[in-house]
Parts: sequence; structure tokens; C-alpha cells
Amino acid sequence: MEVASIAVSSPMFGTSRTKLSDCFFVPIRRRKTIIDRKFLFNSTNDFSNRSSIDLKIRAVHLDEVAADKPESLAGLVKDVNWPSPSDEIPFWKRKFHTHDANPEIPVNIEKDSDLLHVIHVTAEMAPIAKVGGLGDVVTGLARACLLRGHKVDIMLPFYECIQKDNIQELSLVSTYNSYYDGKWIQTNAYRGLVSDIPVILIEPMNQFFKGEDVYGGSYNELEAYLFFSRACLEWMQVTGTQPDVIHVHEWQTGALPLLYWDMYCYLSLQKPRIVLTIHNMEHYGECRQEQLNKCGLDGSLYATIDKAIDDRTIGHNPERLSLLKGAIVYSNSVVTVSPTYLKETLCSGWLASALLTNRDKYHGILNGIDAVMWNPASDVFLPANYHAHNTDGKEVCKQYLQRGLGLAYEGRVPLIVCISRLVAQKGLHLIKHAISHIEKHGGQMIVLGKAPDGRVQGEFEALANLHNKGSTIRILLMYSEELSHMLYAGADMVLVPSIYEPCGLAQMIGMRYGSVPIVRKTGGLADTVFDMDDQSQPEMANGFVFEGIDEGSLSQALDRAFSYYKEKPIEWAKIVQKVMQIDNSWNKTASKYIDVYNSIRVRG
Repeated sequence: MEVASIAVSSPMFGTSRTKLSDCFFVPIRRRKTIIDRKFLFNSTNDFSNRSSIDLKIRAVHLDEVAADKPESLAGLVKDVNWPSPSDEIPFWKRKFHTHDANPEIPVNIEKDSDLLHVIHVTAEMAPIAKVGGLGDVVTGLARACLLRGHKVDIMLPFYECIQKDNIQELSLVSTYNSYYDGKWIQTNAYRGLVSDIPVILIEPMNQFFKGEDVYGGSYNELEAYLFFSRACLEWMQVTGTQPDVIHVHEWQTGALPLLYWDMYCYLSLQKPRIVLTIHNMEHYGECRQEQLNKCGLDGSLYATIDKAIDDRTIGHNPERLSLLKGAIVYSNSVVTVSPTYLKETLCSGWLASALLTNRDKYHGILNGIDAVMWNPASDVFLPANYHAHNTDGKEVCKQYLQRGLGLAYEGRVPLIVCISRLVAQKGLHLIKHAISHIEKHGGQMIVLGKAPDGRVQGEFEALANLHNKGSTIRILLMYSEELSHMLYAGADMVLVPSIYEPCGLAQMIGMRYGSVPIVRKTGGLADTVFDMDDQSQPEMANGFVFEGIDEGSLSQALDRAFSYYKEKPIEWAKIVQKVMQIDNSWNKTASKYIDVYNSIRVRG
């Protein structure tokens, strides 16, 4: 039987045949823990028979639990197949009912009367091609618009790493040619359903999008996305597809607005209008003129201040282009992912000038979370389901994590999780400080994530060597969608100490699962988390907020959260219930995107 590792390229964890028990000291517990409160739990749901989202989907209220009848928590504890670090297969790699989201949806969503056809063109989609929040946002927004009655498709590269068995009704629908660097490349287009959302997967018959991961293949990534941007428009043209809106995301699809307005709108594609969402202004899509030439445009025509020249390279030899800037200029509407981040990007950064010039079409719309995919009442990855009106199952999820990872699991100890890419934006020095501070003050912490930078990865491997053999800290240098669900459910608090954060999903997902957020006040974090000790708006209070980027500011927030948790257990339980009932779903915010779509669409 294969033995799995929990870390990537870590000298501590060794090869993929390293058992968890080889990495952790496992506390020995001789007394059985029995908890005698009531909970709701159902382990028998079968989600294998999936159905189309428009006609056959099963509807339930968001706050309904998937359970059929209440049982005592003691009964559940007895029946749970408790994991151990010595298990040959880690508990998050066990077989679940389905890889995908539970198809249960709320019934109280009104259908729109003025319907649209929207095609998203994106580099990521959860769960089949997810690296960061981009994939979650695309899936969540698409689902919310579908539920309102709109027609939605997602166009995505058919990465070699995509697991085909996670796509329902997959079929080849067309083969056509798309231009690249003086040649016409044979390209396949497939249709299927992912989470009941229609997808169109673009597969060029060359080296593009080959590799074990979404990003980082041996091909030129920028040129692959230039090809993909044109291939999507070419497919629409050859199939006669005329959506109302083409919604592009990030720099990877930044060339599409240029290609549309300077090429395809002069051919047969004349109805669509373009919306760009910028999820992170850090990535500009730096591009040489000769690279843009390869998708059939004349790169020299865009090397002006009012088009696509990268402002950082003005006066350099050579000057470069920015695909993201070009997309800002050429799109009919530009959206970023929170109102606060909009204000921040107008005041600082290399793209501030372009955004100010196009201020009249620039909008800040807060992201939502996919309330179907992220639902503790029906989440198939959890050992116990729960909901806002009965949170007892959350304690089972916490102990399940503690046992599976070899953490101590007796007594009332706060468990904090940090689920994040390990990059500078996320506040690496603050994450490191939190590890030592939480351990020193009697808490537990689990970090889940990996670093694209080898130096940063090495630093966290050293921290893992230092902490992972104890009984309070786990640093897991990997990413697992299944484990992330379990962490949000088992945690008491979720830490998001970002230096800047355009929106942030972790704090909203955490609240959905009853994990109280501890965040730095920036971007979308400032729009969604309000401090427990802020007397000016007590009705909004839902977490612990700090403003500085220094360790002391974080320490104070952690200390306040710990004090609340340990000294006010009844009040803490009320906070947990309160944050679980906050509606951060896409159902709440999708209407703002639909307003943007309608403001630019061509009628008739």
C-alpha cells in the first residue's frame, strides 16, 4: 500500500513513502473523551448521481443540515473512524463520497428577468484547476449567475494535469485551427460540467499546458496564454457563439480585449462586450512586443502610454508592454475585488495612472464565497457536519484534526489555522511570529501552504523541522483541497495577516465554518472583518483586527482572541454562531456584477 507524505521536498519528511508518525511526536492518551451534547450528522448521503443545474438540482435552504436525525455527540465519537499519524494513508486522502461539491442549493434565489450569456475566460477554475483564490471566484460567480437563470460558460486551458474523472459529460465538440507565431495550430475544444457549471476546455496540439501543475510547465507560459486568448475568440467565431459578455480574469487573458477590439470585432464577433476582473495588481503580465506579435497583433502599436506600455519600463531599452494595463484600457468595464482595494490601487502602484484615467469604468465589487462548495452542513470532507444553530459537530472536526496530525487533544485549547500561499504578500514574518507566539501562550497552530520561492520554502522547512515533532504546531508544506475544508471546520480561529489583500477568501470561508478571523486591516479584509472591541459598531463585530505590520500588533490581536476564547466561553460560542450566519455568499454580491454586465451589453 502506498504511503503518502505531507510535505513537498522537505528533508524532514523525506520521500513519498514517509508516514506521518515518522514526522510527529504522538501524545499517548489513555482516557476516552466522551462529549454528551446533541449534534446533527449524516454519513450516508450519496452525491454520485449528479444532475443539471437548471432543471434537476435538489434544492434546500442554506442553513439546513444534511442530517436526517439528531444523535448524541457521544454516539458520534464512538462511531468516528479516528485517524492517526501512523496511518499508511493520511486522513485527507481517504475516499470521500465525491470530489465535488454537494449539489444542494438554496431555494430562495430569485430568477432575473433580463437574461445574459456570459463566457468567462480564465486560467483557473475550482476545483479542477485551482492554485489560488482566482479559481474559487470564477466558480462561485459562475454558479451564482446560473442560479439566477443566466447562461454561463467557463473557457479554460485543458491542462494536462486536470483529472478528467472530475469532469462530468466530457466530450470533444469541435476541432479547429488557431493562429500562433506564423502557423495555424490544430486545437480541440471539449465540453463538460464541473460542479454543474458548463466548461469549455481548449487543448492545443502543441507543447502548451503540458506538465504536472497548472503553472510552471516547460513551455513559455506567457506565450501559451497569448495563444489561449486568441484560441477562445477563434472558437467563438468558428462556432458562431456570440455571448453578451466575455469576462476575462487577470493578466493571463489580458490580450483578449486587444485581440477583440483590434481584430475579431471586424470579423464576425460584434455583439460581445468585455469585462476585466483584476484579482491581484501585483502581476502585470510583462510582455515584449515581439511576443505579442506571435498572437497576430503588431506589438509596436501598443507601446504608447495611453495603450499598453508598462510604465515601469519607460525610458528603458527595451521598453516592455503590460498585458494587464492593455486590458484595463481596452475592456468596457474593469472590476477589482473589494471597495477598499479599489481605493488603495488608485493611490499607489504602477497601474494607478491607468486606473485613474479609466476611473469612470472602474468598480470595486467584494468577492463572495461559493456557499454550495463551502457548506459545513453538507461538506463531504468532514467527519461530522454542523450548522449555525447546532455547532456541536465542529468539536468532532477539531478532535479529528488533532488526532490525525498528532496534536494534543484534551482540554480547552485554541486551535488557529493559516491556509495560504507562502509569499511575501501574505505576511511571512507575521506567520512565523504567530507560530512561536501561539506555541508560547498555550495554543495550537496548523499552517497549510507552500512557497513558489525555494528560499522561502527552505525557511519553512527549517521551521517544520523545529516544530513538527512537538504536540502543538504543524507546518504542512503542501496544498490539499480536502484538508483545507477540514482545517476550516476544525479551527477555532483563522489567521490572515496579509501585508496587502485585494479581497481574501480565507476569512470568509473561516466564518462560514465557525472559525473566528484574526486579520490585518487591509483591502478586502477591512471590508469583511470588524473588531470585537470596536465600540463604534458592536453589531458588526465578528473578529480581531490589527493595523500594523509589526509582530507586536499581531501579538496584541492574538492575545485578545485567546483571552476571549479562554475567559468567555459562552460569549465565544455566540460569536461562532454569529459569524456562521453572516452571508458572504456570491448570491449576495453577484447582482452587482450583473449590473455591470447590463451597463455595457449591446441589445437588439
